[in-house]
Amino acid sequence: MRRSIDVVQFDIADLPEGLDDATPATWTIAVSDDYDDAVARTVLTVEPLGKPGEGLVLHLAPDNARRLRKALADALREVGEKE
Repeated sequence: MRRSIDVVQFDIADLPEGLDDATPATWTIAVSDDYDDAVARTVLTVEPLGKPGEGLVLHLAPDNARRLRKALADALREVGEKE
């Protein structure tokens, strides 16, 4: 089983002025259990925009997916945003 959860294209126009070295990218979250151990994992893919197959793919076990979720929530709180 492999199922896409969300796909987002990063828009360079969303960046603050003066940040010129950012790469426009896409990120995708999916779930998959297509592994020899049949454990379902969260799959995070980050690729440069328009360059499929040239990015990074993380296959996160549940504990690491929760850790990423917590880190994102902590970062949002740190900048004054609610989850």
